Amino acid sequence: MALAVGMTHEMRLKTGPEHSAQKFYPKVPNVFGTPFLGGLFEGVSADLMAPHLGPGETSVGISMNLKHTAPTPLGMEVRAVTEVTQVEGRKITFKLEAFDEKEKIGEAVHERFIINAEKFNQRLEAKKS
Repeated sequence: MALAVGMTHEMRLKTGPEHSAQKFYPKVPNVFGTPFLGGLFEGVSADLMAPHLGPGETSVGISMNLKHTAPTPLGMEVRAVTEVTQVEGRKITFKLEAFDEKEKIGEAVHERFIINAEKFNQRLEAKKS
């Protein structure tokens, strides 16, 4: 089945010390970090796409407009929900929301692009030399 507008998927993450904002800068609160929220948004969207990709295909994130609107204490579970809002050839756009155990904590618009994994890896290797 092809990717289509309206498809949804969700993922849950039990936050722990490894998800602290202090992993990126020590002088901020010890809470669930925004970079980890962005990663969760990427992961849930990529996971939605994966079963719909052809042989040798994968996806990469190409943009994200993220708002982290409420703090989450470490130890709480975070739930991320993604929805396909646009399919333009190989570019897929998602609307995302995240919730901790008490409230909505963030939202984003995220774009991913379907790529040929072998060509991508060849280009990456060429860049190293």
